[in-house]
Amino acid sequence: MELVVDSGVRKMEGEAMRRNQTLICAPIMADTVDQMLNLMQKAKTSGADLVEVRLDSLKSFNPQSDIDTVIKQSPLPTLFTYRPTWEGGQYAGDEASRLDALRLAMELGADYIDVELKAIDEFNTALHGNKSAKCKVIVSSHNYDNTPSSEELGDLVARIQASGADIVKFATTALDITDVARVFQITVHSQVPIIAMVMGEKGLMSRILCPKFGGYLTFGTLEVGKVSAPGQPTIKDLLNIYNFRQLGPDTRIFGIIGKPVSHSKSPLLYNEAFRSVGFNGIYMPLLVDDVANFFRTYSSLDFAGFSCTIPHKEAIVDCCDEVDPTAKLIGAVNCVVRRPDGKLFGCNTDYVGAISAIEEALQGSQPSMSGSPLAGKLFVVIGAGGAGKALAYGAKEKGARVVIANRTYERARELADVVGGQALSLDELSNFHPENDMILANTTSIGMQPKVDDTPISKEALRYYSLVFDAVYTPKITRLLREAQESGVKIVTGVEMFIGQAYEQYERFTGLPAPKELFKKIMAGY
Repeated sequence: MELVVDSGVRKMEGEAMRRNQTLICAPIMADTVDQMLNLMQKAKTSGADLVEVRLDSLKSFNPQSDIDTVIKQSPLPTLFTYRPTWEGGQYAGDEASRLDALRLAMELGADYIDVELKAIDEFNTALHGNKSAKCKVIVSSHNYDNTPSSEELGDLVARIQASGADIVKFATTALDITDVARVFQITVHSQVPIIAMVMGEKGLMSRILCPKFGGYLTFGTLEVGKVSAPGQPTIKDLLNIYNFRQLGPDTRIFGIIGKPVSHSKSPLLYNEAFRSVGFNGIYMPLLVDDVANFFRTYSSLDFAGFSCTIPHKEAIVDCCDEVDPTAKLIGAVNCVVRRPDGKLFGCNTDYVGAISAIEEALQGSQPSMSGSPLAGKLFVVIGAGGAGKALAYGAKEKGARVVIANRTYERARELADVVGGQALSLDELSNFHPENDMILANTTSIGMQPKVDDTPISKEALRYYSLVFDAVYTPKITRLLREAQESGVKIVTGVEMFIGQAYEQYERFTGLPAPKELFKKIMAGY
């Protein structure tokens, strides 16, 4: 996908340089006008540029007085929407009354009104040519089933334009993250102001990256979960995590590929670091089903680098044009960088981050001068996926004796054969204690939110270990780590591995030295 946009418009906003003119609109949904006015004040404080007044959310509605009150008392420009049930809204009444309310909003001084494509002809007829010069008409179409082909989207935009729209708006639904690419193509080539969104978690980047591709506005909610359409981020996240005001046509795109991925703290870490040094990049969660299809679709150099997490670390190896020898030996990649020639280079930073954190915990304040403290230790790895392979390889390289425990014994056996170790089924692990002073490393998602009560091993068995490591970092202290602490065992959290593996990734992404103290500070609260 090759995307080209004109150079961004820059303007001063306080002391910060704003790289785009894309607006943030806060949807206002409430039972009463008074509640709406309170939310509007909150929207202004949060940093919104305008508010979308969802008239269909009101429990009682007096058009003349309520619309007049909202317009006169709103601290921000207003967009009025009166969404019918047949377009995903809450209004189920008379159509003529609904359109009359939107016409009234236009007459009373609304800055924008939103009229559905299916209703625009009737609305235009009722206007009799008396359109307000101040009020811009957004003509919208919402598809809650899928994202049509590029040709169909192009036809849709042409029909919306032909209806006399001042601003084109369409929203589709993402069945796959690659659906967003078609919407970006339409947005970047639009000759008129356009609002184009892809709903759902897989469509999130359409809402965040719209300034890069020339979108007129995006929607940001005041609170998590209180959305007017699926997948809307909060204004706070847009501004504070994703640096929305700083995005421009030349912003480079980075992200974490995974499934699930919404729990990841990587966007928080990298975007804060990017902002601290003025690096023009954005890092976001990318919910990907098929990594090969993802890379085929997003082949632009602007999609510049990726972290990779469960369950794609092994499959992504075959997507890379070149793989670091160590990652090839491990059979798993967790970092991909697109080189200037467009080729994808893959490497593995997992094992360095985890093994270093484990060694540091074992050495304490007295570093060993005679090699790794893992040498000769029995090192039990739970999981035979990408992270499990990385830890098993790293431990073997440090001189440890490796044991692989996995739900599927055959996979444990395969990995154990590669590293010259022993294999167990996960069911056997709690009764496996041939010696004391062992090391345990969980590399699976067992115990990760939301299943925080799960653990891969009984608490009684933990007393045979001197250190327990868990790659899960949401929550920071899993049940496994909590029970290890209660058993008097040293622990290493996934946060420590996460920070360690991120150093190298950041440097590969940016060409800059990793801000290690900043990384530690950011993650200190997790």
